[in-house]
Amino acid sequence: MTVLILTSEQDVTADMVVTELHAAGVPVVRLDPADLPGAVALSGEYVHGTFQGHLSAAGRLVSTSGLRSIWVRRPGVPATRVPEPSDWLTEEASQALYGMLHGTGARWMNRPDAARRARRKPWQLHLAQRSGLPVPATLITTFPQAARDFAERFPDLVVKPVSGTHPQDPPRAVPTSRVAPDADFAAVAFGPTLLQRRIPKRADIRLTAVGDQLLAARKPAVPDADDVDVRFAPSIGPWEPADVPPRIAAAVHAYLRQAELAYGAFDFAEDADGIWWFLECNQSGQFGFVELETGQPIARALAHWLAREGEEETNAAPTSSPGPSH
Repeated sequence: MTVLILTSEQDVTADMVVTELHAAGVPVVRLDPADLPGAVALSGEYVHGTFQGHLSAAGRLVSTSGLRSIWVRRPGVPATRVPEPSDWLTEEASQALYGMLHGTGARWMNRPDAARRARRKPWQLHLAQRSGLPVPATLITTFPQAARDFAERFPDLVVKPVSGTHPQDPPRAVPTSRVAPDADFAAVAFGPTLLQRRIPKRADIRLTAVGDQLLAARKPAVPDADDVDVRFAPSIGPWEPADVPPRIAAAVHAYLRQAELAYGAFDFAEDADGIWWFLECNQSGQFGFVELETGQPIARALAHWLAREGEEETNAAPTSSPGPSH
């Protein structure tokens, strides 16, 4: 049985998992849907009520009935590398590929429909609150007066994108930034703006959920720093393994069940009282930087999940592990 990985050609995170799968002797095929049709080909036929399909990529042919799991990591948009791309061809290729794959008995990490829904920041905040995770006061608005009123109630704010990465070429990350005390909110009328009460944090937390396994890491933060985004803030210490509080573990598993996710990278801000405030969950988030600094076996955990036979997990049994320390 084969593991199928859908991702772009340049993906170091996927490379780490492929290495673990190879070490375990698990067959793996990796392809980018952007190469369909072309370098990637497919064929499927219904015969006497049974679907028989095949995928071809990089000179390898794999039967869809022989797939044990599918990791939707960071795939390209189907049919975008053809000589004459079009919205119609992209839709045709997407329907064919994902329709065939949904007809298999393979386990998904994560199902495309669940992954699309999981990217929506307002829905994330709602689900986190419902799951029992602390969520900072948040406003998403195009009304300047609503932003001014919110700033009066919460004078210390941050602003962040609603959707995440800016889709320029190449895509760039838009950092979370502090809002100046004398900010003019007139510009929010030109596009949805997400304002959030700033959590005075003593540490950033990255919690990687792989099935029912939770691996958390903690990185100390500069007190009252202007740079609030951990991706761009100066470092005062490395990422280190952290224990997951039982209440957080139970809430994270509730979140994953309701979101129908088998994988999620959760970001929290830890305040002076030790409370972990939910910031976001990236359903295809990176983990390589955490594994390299902490030694936590995240790639191995992911490879084991993909290699295992059986039904998809429900995340019903909360477990956590800080992983090995240096």
